[in-house]
Amino acid sequence: MDSRESKEADAIRRRRECERCNRRFTTYERIDEIPYMVVKKDGRRERFDRQKVLSGLLRACEKRPVSSGQLEEIVNAAESYLIDAPDRERTVSEIGELIMQHLKGLDTVAYIRFASVYRDFKDVREFKEELEELLGSHRAAKKKKESA
Repeated sequence: MDSRESKEADAIRRRRECERCNRRFTTYERIDEIPYMVVKKDGRRERFDRQKVLSGLLRACEKRPVSSGQLEEIVNAAESYLIDAPDRERTVSEIGELIMQHLKGLDTVAYIRFASVYRDFKDVREFKEELEELLGSHRAAKKKKESA
């Protein structure tokens, strides 16, 4: 039906229609280049996998009021961050922190869920410390808002 480059000119966006059921959908075609790599905590290098990031976000946001469009924006931000790297790779901790910053602004429950897996909390104390930090930042933002 319609084809055009995406806003970032890194993919071709195509609107299509199924000939059997007449439903419309969008596909994105991306050019394969040298893969972007993620450096894991143990030093291994792995290809960046959008779907893997998205599935982690879906688990963290399960039964939360976060739209799939917002999740897609987070994945796009993580991918863009990786693309901007001069040597085509970033550490998993850099990408994880970026994702958590986005989640923190969207939904605090999803943020805590993601952080608990990403930061690999060993016990309840670590989980409690993260919650207290989050509550402290919320209180500070509330006081700032009230004083304005």
